[in-house]
Amino acid sequence: MRAITSNATAPIFAEVALPEPGKEEVLVKVKAGALNRIDLMMMKGAAHGGVGGMGIPLGVEWAGEIVALGSAVDNWKVGDRVMSAGFGAFAEYTLGHARRMLPIPAGLSYEQAATLPVGLQTMHDAIATNGQLAPGQTVLIQGASSGMGLLGMQIAKCLGAGLVIGSSTSPERRAKLKDFGADAVIDSSAPDWVEQVKHATNGAGADLLVDLVAGPLVNGGMAALRVGGRMVNVGRVGGESGDFNFDLHSMRRITYIGVSFRTRTGAEVAEVRVRALAALGPALAEGSLRMPVDQVYRFDDAPAALERMAGNQHFGKIVLSLE
Repeated sequence: MRAITSNATAPIFAEVALPEPGKEEVLVKVKAGALNRIDLMMMKGAAHGGVGGMGIPLGVEWAGEIVALGSAVDNWKVGDRVMSAGFGAFAEYTLGHARRMLPIPAGLSYEQAATLPVGLQTMHDAIATNGQLAPGQTVLIQGASSGMGLLGMQIAKCLGAGLVIGSSTSPERRAKLKDFGADAVIDSSAPDWVEQVKHATNGAGADLLVDLVAGPLVNGGMAALRVGGRMVNVGRVGGESGDFNFDLHSMRRITYIGVSFRTRTGAEVAEVRVRALAALGPALAEGSLRMPVDQVYRFDDAPAALERMAGNQHFGKIVLSLE
């Protein structure tokens, strides 16, 4: 089968063996795959969560149709439309684990479905499980104009948040955040962004901060939280290390939580999927959770799609169509 594989200089198209499903896996004919930032690292051979390397099919988020079942699979059938976070998305066929896939709601295209699985499980886990959001509480999404942030604001609303604040450094992107669940919008590059959060919360600070940026914003994030607030670190596009004010952390009694999926077992990921589907399944089925599709590229145009991702000019998800 054809696949886009990693290479030292650029992703390349290659013929690779058709994967064989294990007893708890299914073989999926991929219809669409969504691009994620990790693809930019993996296309040069980097591993992610123990998977990757030179010559390995790229892509970590896909939607497609089941064409074969493993011997122990009893919760899916051939012909089912499914979507999942999983490796090998940029190939004609990939493997899905029976306990980690999601059904594609009727009326949702494969291109739209491919944009959802990573964000659904990651942000529900960050907001509900680790963030312990209670109805009526205030959530600040740091980096809200990213695909993860856009879905996270909607999930927070779906879970009963009282006030959702979204941050972005781009005025064009900030103008769009209220269409995706933000009640208030701040510019996290402004010197007074912490004061902006305090103003939006009548001086109290946010109850929960879901951080997709990190780097130089961490100390300000702790100051923008209420005393006893929670900060969940999901992404580190602003920097993987930096200054950390231990006194601020202690005096404000901030709970700081990391939530990487790369060190979780398959069973742990399956449990995340169960919780996310239970909480968000109805909203997903009725179409109230949505991800803007920035642009759809044909499979053969994958290099251009990856170039657009690297340029960071997109809003929402970039999708490869294999149909």
